[in-house]
Amino acid sequence: MNAPLDLAALMAEMGRKARAAASVLAQASAEDKQKAIHAAADALDAARAKVLAANSEDMAAGAERGMSTAFLDRLKLDDKRIDGIVSALRVVADLPDPVGTTIADWSRPNGLRISRVRTPLGVIGVIFESRPNVTADAGALCLKSGNAVILRGGSDSVRSSGAIHDALVAGLVAAGLPDDAIQLVPTTDRAAVGEMLKGLNGSIDVIVPRGGKTLVARVQEEARVPVFAHLEGLCHTYVDASADLAMAVSVVVNAKMRRTGICGATETLLIHRDILDTHLLPILTALREKGCEVRGDAEVLARLPDAVPATETDWRTEYEDAIISVKVVADVGEAIAHIEHYSSHHTEAVIAEDPAVVERFFAGIDSAILMHNASTQFADGGEFGFGGEIGIATGKMHARGPVGVEQLTSFKYLVRGTGQTRP
Repeated sequence: MNAPLDLAALMAEMGRKARAAASVLAQASAEDKQKAIHAAADALDAARAKVLAANSEDMAAGAERGMSTAFLDRLKLDDKRIDGIVSALRVVADLPDPVGTTIADWSRPNGLRISRVRTPLGVIGVIFESRPNVTADAGALCLKSGNAVILRGGSDSVRSSGAIHDALVAGLVAAGLPDDAIQLVPTTDRAAVGEMLKGLNGSIDVIVPRGGKTLVARVQEEARVPVFAHLEGLCHTYVDASADLAMAVSVVVNAKMRRTGICGATETLLIHRDILDTHLLPILTALREKGCEVRGDAEVLARLPDAVPATETDWRTEYEDAIISVKVVADVGEAIAHIEHYSSHHTEAVIAEDPAVVERFFAGIDSAILMHNASTQFADGGEFGFGGEIGIATGKMHARGPVGVEQLTSFKYLVRGTGQTRP
């Protein structure tokens, strides 16, 4: 009979190994890190049959447990999505190495030369649910930025994540870097999350949660180390009186329906009262044709009587489904007020041709990402040219918006003198 798992000891040992690996990575050459990530991409490409078989098992288990369509879509891998993961790994591999780059430098009257340079954070703990691609994104981004990482995936994606992790380790070995640089917690016991939130005896420097509201809220409440997180993606799109109709229809439909389960999906549509007769029904009809349920305020119901009446709860809900709440506003000021009251400060969009409206929208809203005439579904590190992301941070720390390689670094000051002493 197997001995019971000493989870605390297991996690502490993972932390110790990660700390040792981080010391090596902080001094690793840009070439070695690039080689490791390209080798991981090669290994993943070669192992796609194994990865797809593992994902098929995860999908079957998820369906048996009654997972929603949106969550199954997050979990699903196919050849196209594996191609996307492989491509993202190669993009990350070829990004400029941030470690050691100079952010600013200046000289003082006494002759001291001061530089502020990027340095790795150290050991990053990533806690995520469902999406197995996070294994690759987080592993590669942490490695590129010189950090070791401990990954704790959800039970839903345990087989898929394990298969992807094997490819990442193969890349590390091929480049002669420590295989402890990217570790995957080998148990689905939720107590492992608690151990990570304690910091593993000081080994973890930052926690990044990527998952549902319940997970992120727990992390923010219990973590004893800094957290890069967003609680939810309650995103808004405002259609102004100056909006082009065809553009508004196209952008809103994409923002809501391209993938309803991602954090960048629009959940609330705000529309200027002056264009109700021209824009409202074409937009809502297009959404309905894609299978979207419309929940509207009184002015929306007056023009679309069979819509579902919106309640206060709707303005606060991240549906992660084919549902959108719709509210009529008097102007951009009222749109800003609604967004600032209800938003999770993730991503908001304005569809407008009036530059004054756009500037007021950008100045008046304090969200991590603001879009003009573009779908909120572009809120993604890959679309920003980061190769991928660990998540979208909505706090006020230095990492805000898509968390890529630069956001996974801190900085230190290098002060060079010629024998100066302070009087």
